[in-house]
Amino acid sequence: MAVEVDITYEGGLHCTASHGPSGNTITTDAPVDNGGRGEVFSPTDLVAAALGTCIITVMALVAQRSGSDLKGTHIHVIKEMTSVPVRRIKTLAVTITLPRGVVISDADRKKLENTAHACPVKQSLHPDVEIIIDIVYP
Repeated sequence: MAVEVDITYEGGLHCTASHGPSGNTITTDAPVDNGGRGEVFSPTDLVAAALGTCIITVMALVAQRSGSDLKGTHIHVIKEMTSVPVRRIKTLAVTITLPRGVVISDADRKKLENTAHACPVKQSLHPDVEIIIDIVYP
């Protein structure tokens, strides 16, 4: 199933993107270190957000099948850029902290870890982007 996203360049390095199925919108700005004002997410910030939200979404689906609820899980993503050989994302470091009270068996931990590394966004990123995933269990 295809999803349509319509984007309008608003000027001043700002864009508005509209999600076809829902009509929800987001805005972007270039980061300060690249001539923007850094007022909202940059396009590469959205990649970091997409990775974090994708990882927890697929982990939550797997956890549900085992009778666990990952509600309250916190995901922290640190995005580092590089200019070598071109400006691009160098590293995405993801820390996933599961909430207290969640009991995950050793077998289910392995499933969650494998699921995190197999998320569709991670699989879509160029292999030169270093992706570090750390899961912190209660």
